[in-house]
Amino acid sequence: MTYYFSKSTQLNFEESISVVNEKLSAEGFGILSEIDVKSKMKEKLDIDFRNYTILGACNPSYAYRALQAEPHIGTMLPCNVVVQEWEDGKVEVAAIDPVASMQAVGNRDLISTAEIIREKLQKVIAGL
Repeated sequence: MTYYFSKSTQLNFEESISVVNEKLSAEGFGILSEIDVKSKMKEKLDIDFRNYTILGACNPSYAYRALQAEPHIGTMLPCNVVVQEWEDGKVEVAAIDPVASMQAVGNRDLISTAEIIREKLQKVIAGL
C-alpha cells in the first residue's frame, strides 16, 4: 500500500499553495502549520533546495473523533500535504494517505475516520 497520493498541476508553485488551501478549506480543513522547506534548508544548512512547502492540515471534528478513539494519535496528526516544484518546473501536490498511517496503530475505530479523511484529501488532490 502506498502511503500518499499525488497529482501534478499546471499551476505555478504559489498558485498551487493558494488553490490547495482553498480546496482544503472547502473540505473542512484548516492549516495548523506551513513549513517552507526551501527557506529552512537555506537558513539551517545553507543549501539551495527546490520550492517545497509542507501544509499541516487538520479537520477539527475528525481530529477530535480520532483523539477520542486513540489518545496518542496526536503523534500522527495533522495530515500533511506537500506542494513541491521539480527541477523541470512542474508542480506536484501530494497528501498523506491517512488509512495507510492509521493501520500501523492497530485500532479499528480509527480506520473509519481515516477513510473519511482519505476521501476528503483525495477530493482535494483530484480537484487540482
